[in-house]
Amino acid sequence: MARSAAAKAASGRVSPPLPPNPAPTQPIPGTVSTSSKNKNKGASKRPNDYTSEGVADNDVFLLPGSDYQLLLGITFLAAAVRLFRIYQPTSVVFDEVHFGGFASKYIKGKFFMDVHPPLAKLMITLFGYLAGFDGNFDFKEIGKDYLEPGVPYVAMRLFPAICGVLLAPTMFLTLKAAGCRTFIAAMGACLIIFENGLLTQARLILLDSPLMIATAFTALAFTSFTNQQELGPSRAFSPSWWFWLVMTGLGLGMTVSIKWVGLFTIAWVGGLTLVQLWVLWGDHKNVTISTFSKHFLARAFCLIAIPVAFYMAMFGIHFLCLVNPGEGDGFMSSEFQSTLNSKGMQDVPADVLMGSKVSIRHVNTQGGYLHSHPLMYPTGSKQQQITLYPHKDDNNLWFLENQTQPLGADGLPINGTNAWNNLEETPYIKNGAIIRVYHVPTHRRLHSHDVRPPVTEAEWQNEVSAYGYEGFDGDANDFFRVEIVKKKSKAGVAQERLRTIDTKFRLVHVMTGCVLFSHKVKLPAWASEQQEVTCARGGTLPNSLWYIESNEHAKLGPDAEKVNYANPGFLGKFWELQKVMWKTNAGLVESHAWDSRPDSWPILRRGINFWGRNHRQIYLIGNPIVWWSATAAVVIYILFKGIAVLRWQRSFNDYADPVFKRFDYEIGTSVLGWALHYFPFYLMQRQLFLHHYFPALYFSVIAFCQIFDFVVARISALGLKKNPLIGKAGALLFLLISVAAFTLLSPLAYGNAWTKAECKRVKLFNTWDWDCNTFLDSYEAYDQLANSPAAASPTSTSKPSVNVQAPAPAENPVAAGEQAKAPAVEQPKEKVSGAPAAGEQRVVHTEERVEYRDQDGNLLDMEQVKALEGKVEFKTRYETRTRIIDAAGNEVFVGAQEGAPVPVAPPHPDVEGVDRETPKNSVPDESIPAAEKSVEGEKEAEGKVPKPASESKEKTAKEEL
Repeated sequence: MARSAAAKAASGRVSPPLPPNPAPTQPIPGTVSTSSKNKNKGASKRPNDYTSEGVADNDVFLLPGSDYQLLLGITFLAAAVRLFRIYQPTSVVFDEVHFGGFASKYIKGKFFMDVHPPLAKLMITLFGYLAGFDGNFDFKEIGKDYLEPGVPYVAMRLFPAICGVLLAPTMFLTLKAAGCRTFIAAMGACLIIFENGLLTQARLILLDSPLMIATAFTALAFTSFTNQQELGPSRAFSPSWWFWLVMTGLGLGMTVSIKWVGLFTIAWVGGLTLVQLWVLWGDHKNVTISTFSKHFLARAFCLIAIPVAFYMAMFGIHFLCLVNPGEGDGFMSSEFQSTLNSKGMQDVPADVLMGSKVSIRHVNTQGGYLHSHPLMYPTGSKQQQITLYPHKDDNNLWFLENQTQPLGADGLPINGTNAWNNLEETPYIKNGAIIRVYHVPTHRRLHSHDVRPPVTEAEWQNEVSAYGYEGFDGDANDFFRVEIVKKKSKAGVAQERLRTIDTKFRLVHVMTGCVLFSHKVKLPAWASEQQEVTCARGGTLPNSLWYIESNEHAKLGPDAEKVNYANPGFLGKFWELQKVMWKTNAGLVESHAWDSRPDSWPILRRGINFWGRNHRQIYLIGNPIVWWSATAAVVIYILFKGIAVLRWQRSFNDYADPVFKRFDYEIGTSVLGWALHYFPFYLMQRQLFLHHYFPALYFSVIAFCQIFDFVVARISALGLKKNPLIGKAGALLFLLISVAAFTLLSPLAYGNAWTKAECKRVKLFNTWDWDCNTFLDSYEAYDQLANSPAAASPTSTSKPSVNVQAPAPAENPVAAGEQAKAPAVEQPKEKVSGAPAAGEQRVVHTEERVEYRDQDGNLLDMEQVKALEGKVEFKTRYETRTRIIDAAGNEVFVGAQEGAPVPVAPPHPDVEGVDRETPKNSVPDESIPAAEKSVEGEKEAEGKVPKPASESKEKTAKEEL
C-alpha cells in the first residue's frame, strides 16, 4: 500500500484510467514492467494521493464469464470430493460425541456449557432438526451406532460438508481479488479440495469446517475491500467499498461466533486496518481531518460494532434455546441458574434468625449444598459424612441454633428445635455470633476436630463430620462463629447480620480456628463421589465462602420481607458465560493421547486418531505436499524480508520497484495472517491438536499461490512471464503431485478399506502413528468379510449384525437401583463337534429382559422391588449383550482374535474441564426434581452407576469451577 517514486506501467486497471499512449506490449493486468524501455512510454505519473502503485481493479463481481464457469466447476468438484460416502462411518466419530450431543441438548432445551461460542452448533442442530432429529440420541461414546436408532447423522454432517465445499470457491475468489492469474487461483482452490485434513474435518459433525469457511470468507471480504481502498480516493465510500467493508465485519462476527480462534482473524484485520489508517493520515493533501474521521468511523462501525452485535445475537439465540436445567448449569452462578425453568424459586424471608431452617450453599465451586446423609466415613473418626451435593434435597436442610438453648420465664433452658419460635425478642444472627448447625433429617450437628480428612490428608485440613443424636447436647467442637465477609455481601444490613442470599459469610470453627471449606476434590465411591467438605486453616476466601439460599422460621410470616435471586438479564448472563468459558478453556491443560505442540504442525509431524472399527480407520492427517509447500512459502517470504531489510539498510532502492513493493506487501499480508493464527498457540498451555493449525494453513496456501503467481507471471527478470504455458504446466504438474498424495492417504479420510502393504508404503515417518495392522492383507479379505454370514443382514428385530472379528461388548453390571433392559443375543446349540468356523457364527434371535439390581449389583425379585417403590428412584439403563455361540453351544470369545480392530480414539476435551485431583464422575442426564428426597443414602448411591467413558469425561468440566 506504500507509495514509491517508481512509475506505474500501463496495465488493465480500471481506475485510474490508462494513459493515452500505452506501451507497445500490453502487460498482464495488475503487473508493472520495470524495464527501462517502458519507463517513459506507458507509465502513468506518480499518484499524488494514497493510491497504491501496481494495483488493478480486481472486483470479483466483474470477472469474465469463463472465470465463473471455472468457479462452478471447482464447486462441483469440491462437492464430489467432500460428499463422497459421507454416510460412512455409520457410528459416532471422535468429537461428534460432544458436538452431536450439543445438538441433542439444544433440541431438548437443556443447558450445557461449552468453551466454544454457539453459531456452528446452532447450525448443526438446525440441519438435524429439519431432517427429523428428535434429540433422543445421546452421542455418548465413539463407535455408537447411528443406524438402529435412526439418527439423521448424514444431514447433521451435511452442514460441515457444505462449509468444506464452499471453502474451495472462496479460495479461488480470494486469489482473484489478490490479483492472481486464473489458473493459479484454480490451482489454489484445488489444493484446498485435495487437502486430506480439511476433507476429514468437513465430513464429520465438527466445528473446524464452519470455522474455516468463516475465516476464508473474512479473508475474501477484506482482500476485496483492500483492493478497493488501494485504488484511491475515487473508490472511497463507493457501493463496492461499503459492501466489502460490511462483509468483512460480518465475517469477523461469524468467525468469532464459531470459535475464539476468530480473535486471531480480528487481530489480522485490525492490524492491516491500522496500516490503512496510517497511510490515510499521511496523505495530508487529499485526506482532510473530516475525511479521515469518516474513514475511521466507517471502520469502527463495520469492524467493531457489527461483529460485536452479531456475536451477542448468537448468544441471545443460545439462551432462548436452552431454557431448561441441564448438566452444564453447575458452571453458572445461582442467579444464572434461577433463570432456567424449574430452577427458580419462590421468594423467601430475608432475615435469618436463630431457629431458622435453612439450606447453605457454597459460593465458589457452585458444587451445591452443604449436605449430610446416613453414611459414615470409612476412616478417620468414622462419623457421619458431610459433603457438597448439587441437587435440592431434604438432606440439605440445617437448623441454626445458638450455642445455648434460650431461657424461659422460669430461667430454665427451653429444649427442642422450636425453642426460638415464640421469643419476644427477634433473635437475629449477627456478625460474630456463635452458632451450632443441626442436621434436621439425621439429628446430628456439624462438627469438626483435629482429625485428617479421608482424601485431602493435609496438616492444614481437618475432617468435618455430623456428630450426635436426637436430644444430645453436643460438645464444644460443634461451635462455629459467623464471620460476614462484607466486601462480598450486599451493601447495607446484609453486612451486619445474616440475610438470605445477600450475605456471604464464613463459618469459623471456634475450637481450632479453621474455616468450613470445600473445593473441587471428590470423595471416593463410598461417598457417591460427592464433593469434599473440610475445615481448613488458612483456606482461601473463595473456597470458604457460603450463603443461605432457603430460609423458614415461625416468626417470619407471610408479611415478612422477602428476597430472591436478582435476574441478571441478558447482559449479565452473557458476561458471566464469557468468563466461565475463558476460565474453563484455560484449564484444559491435562495431557491427551493425540495432542501435539505448535512446532510440529508446519512439518505435519503427527495427526489424530479419530475412529477405528471393522479393520478401517479414520486418522486426521494433512496432504504433505500441500503442507510442506505452504510452509516453504512462509520460509521464502521470511528470507526475502530479511534480505530486503538488510539491503534497505545499505541504501539499496529496491522499494522503488513496484513489483518488489507489491511482492512485499501482498505476500506479507498473507504471512501475517499465518503468523497471527499460529504463534499465539505457543503461549497456550492448554491441550492443542493438529486441527488448530488449519486457519494458519489456509493463509500459508494463499501465500504459496501468490509467490507462484509472482514467479510465473509478474517478475519479468525470471523470463517465465513471456511464456505463460510454462507457468500453467508447472501449476498442473504440482497439482497432479498433490492429487496423487491425496489419493494415497484418502482411505484414512474416508474410512475406506485399505491393505497393510499400501498403508506401510505411504507411512513415511514413525510419528505418523496410525496402525497399519488394523487393515487386512487384501481387498478380497474385505469382500469375504462383508459376505460372511456374521456380517449378513440384521435379524428380524432389526438389531445390528455381529462382526465375528470384533471384540464382544463388555457386560457391565447394572447398578444402584437401575432398571436394566438387557437383550440377550444367542444362537441355538447344535450337536456338531469341532471348532466353529467364522461362517457358523451368527445371530438368530434376540430377547429382552428387565432386571432390577441394588447398589451392590444383587438381583432383586419383584416383591423387593414393590417394597422399594416410592422410597428410591429407579433409573432405566438399556444394555445390549451379545454372545456368539459355536456349533457345540460353547461361547466364543473373539475379543482376542488376531486382527481385532484397534480401540477407537478417545474424545479430546475441547469442551471438558479438567480436574486431575478428582475421580471421573458423571451426573444423571435428568436433574433431580426439587421435591425428591434422599432416603437413607439411596440418592448418593446413584453416583456408583457406571457411565460411558466419554460421558464421564464430559461431566468433569463441572469440577473445574
